[in-house]
Amino acid sequence: MIDLNAIKDNLVMLKPVIEIGILWFIFYGILVFFQGTRAFQVLKGIIFLVVAFFVFQKLGLETLNWLLTKVFAISIISVLIIFQPELRQGLAKLGQRHLFSLLLVEQEIVAIIDEIASAAEILSKRKIGAIIAIERSDRLKTYIESGIILDCKISSEIIQTIFNPNSPLHDGGIIVQSDRIASAVCLFPLTENPNIPKTVGTRHRAAVGLSELSDAIVVVVSEETGNISFVLHGKLHSANEKNELIKLLRNNLIKQPKIKQ
Repeated sequence: MIDLNAIKDNLVMLKPVIEIGILWFIFYGILVFFQGTRAFQVLKGIIFLVVAFFVFQKLGLETLNWLLTKVFAISIISVLIIFQPELRQGLAKLGQRHLFSLLLVEQEIVAIIDEIASAAEILSKRKIGAIIAIERSDRLKTYIESGIILDCKISSEIIQTIFNPNSPLHDGGIIVQSDRIASAVCLFPLTENPNIPKTVGTRHRAAVGLSELSDAIVVVVSEETGNISFVLHGKLHSANEKNELIKLLRNNLIKQPKIKQ
């Protein structure tokens, strides 16, 4: 017969292990979520204070324990203010869906990618600066409204015309929404990530900043060097060859089929 008491005892013994495992998973997820942001350094400081709090409790240092208790009590509002951008980013992503996979078929996405890559290649050869943001799940309405509404079909020629130095629309970036260029002369937030090299210009900082606050893909052409960069989730990737840029765009815009085991 099955000894129910023995099973119950084993479950009781495993309970702390399960709880530690869950807490470790949550803690690791929080660290990954905040890594590379200003809040990451603050988070490490808070972890240090928490460890110190438990050490003081174990050692019976009542004065220090009382002091840290008061600090934690008054720091809740401060922490919410410090983590506001990251919290807003996480909440904004809840319930979002992938725009491209919903509205466009694969052939249309491939055609759009080719137009963007062709424009980036030509602008690169001419050393004309450009920044092209592609909306995915996170809506870019605020940034679209910061520019001049175009709502025109995507083509390499139109993108080149927009970023021509003689064009009144060449400043700022453009936003691609579904199969349309939604807006031009858009203003994007500059990243405040201290790990970004000082040599990186404003155009690239704006691309990184937008990709930190949304899941948008941003293609940047450097005016100084003509180099092409692919930006996603706050990371800059070199994509100087047209085929390399096309591969990166396809991998992140076209839903990959699941391989059956």
